[in-house]
Amino acid sequence: MQTAIREYDAKLDAKRRLTLRNANFDYYHVQEMNDGTIVLEPRELTGPFQTSANTLLMMDKAIENIKSGKVSEPIDLSMFGD
Repeated sequence: MQTAIREYDAKLDAKRRLTLRNANFDYYHVQEMNDGTIVLEPRELTGPFQTSANTLLMMDKAIENIKSGKVSEPIDLSMFGD
């Protein structure tokens, strides 16, 4: 059984919203049970350190272009500092 690290009473506001104090996440998956219990599980919209298949394909193509010499002239970035 898990131990509660914080416990408080909350009230719905006029727009029927509930505020979580000092929430560690921006998104939560909500489960409402038959007995009235509400379970919140933290969610991330995208997995951390996850790269899409399309991005990986584009990166592979860029490396192929570099290896075959299909590159542009160097860009002068000296105007932005050292």
